[in-house]
Amino acid sequence: MPLIDYIPAHTHIGFMKLRRFSFPFSAAMSVFAVVLFMTVGFNLGIDFRGGTLIEAQTSQASADVGALREHLIDIEIGDVQIQEFGSPRDVLIRLGQVGETEQAQQTIVNEVKAALGSDYTIRRVESVGPSVSSELVRQSILAMVLGAVAVLGYLWFRFEWQFAVGAIVTTVHDIFVTLMIYSLLGIDFDLTSIAAILTIMGYSLNDTVVVYDRIREMLRRYKKLPLPELLDTAVNATFSRTIIVSTTTFFATLALYFFGGEVLRGFSLAMTVGVVIGTYSTICVAAPILIHLGLRSRAAEPKEEAKAPVKPGPEDVLDVEEAAEFIEAEETVEGKSAPAPAPKSAAKSSTQGGKSSAQGGRSSAQGSKGGGKGGSRGGKRRG
Repeated sequence: MPLIDYIPAHTHIGFMKLRRFSFPFSAAMSVFAVVLFMTVGFNLGIDFRGGTLIEAQTSQASADVGALREHLIDIEIGDVQIQEFGSPRDVLIRLGQVGETEQAQQTIVNEVKAALGSDYTIRRVESVGPSVSSELVRQSILAMVLGAVAVLGYLWFRFEWQFAVGAIVTTVHDIFVTLMIYSLLGIDFDLTSIAAILTIMGYSLNDTVVVYDRIREMLRRYKKLPLPELLDTAVNATFSRTIIVSTTTFFATLALYFFGGEVLRGFSLAMTVGVVIGTYSTICVAAPILIHLGLRSRAAEPKEEAKAPVKPGPEDVLDVEEAAEFIEAEETVEGKSAPAPAPKSAAKSSTQGGKSSAQGGRSSAQGSKGGGKGGSRGGKRRG
């Protein structure tokens, strides 16, 4: 049976009522994230602080990290960090920036290789200078800021300002929670992490815009529906799509976390957390925040009713007599009262008057005939 059959297409969940719990929960996570940023900080990679990264693999069953750390500290090469990387045989060695030239840094790398001896095989070496690392920091911050500004401008132009503010708040919430995972677990924060954050921004905004587009459509269709009910209807209408897309993306990132190797471990973990928190924020933060932003879309405001075109009346098409007959016939069909009949006395008087006028007309006609005859006779006599 298809997966979509297990998710009802038409749900009736009161998401707007849950904002009493989702808003405090999201605010608490954001505050906790800020506290972690200020106290614990991030485990910055060599991309942002400069230095050298060496990945080595021992020929033994497992690497002795403690003994290797003491051995490298004895040769006085500066700041050294050693940790297991993936399998027990692999180690990751981080060297702080030493000197301002590449030759000085390369000398330190050669000393580390010599200290490792033949028991270790060098698999990867990466070096980043201080100027390059500072430039990468500026470019990363600029990329995230410009992305947020571009999204804000697009949503403001395409929707309303409430939608733009809601989308930015939701995106910042998702970024804070993802960065909280980096700070809490001590995951290396490098350029791959920036790529993960930008990907999460795009994913979260995509889900948010889908819900916002349905909300805007329903604002035009149901103008008298209360805003909380309208938002519930819109979120429920897209709920099946949101869950299906999020579930498939979650399984893809989870597979990448377990089978993508240690290099992609931080990226895949951030993506997995970002998908979950992005789905949550789209449903429980992006839509309910429109209520508190005072959404008053032009589409929701009652428009002035356009005057219906005036149909031409019978008097505009027919003659006066035909129009009168047409109107009288319509009144008869609609059951309106017919004109009251005239009183009998008035009718009789009118008929009598008509008869008298007719008789008068006849007498005048006879008089004219008599006059004509008399004149003709007189003429004959004169002749």
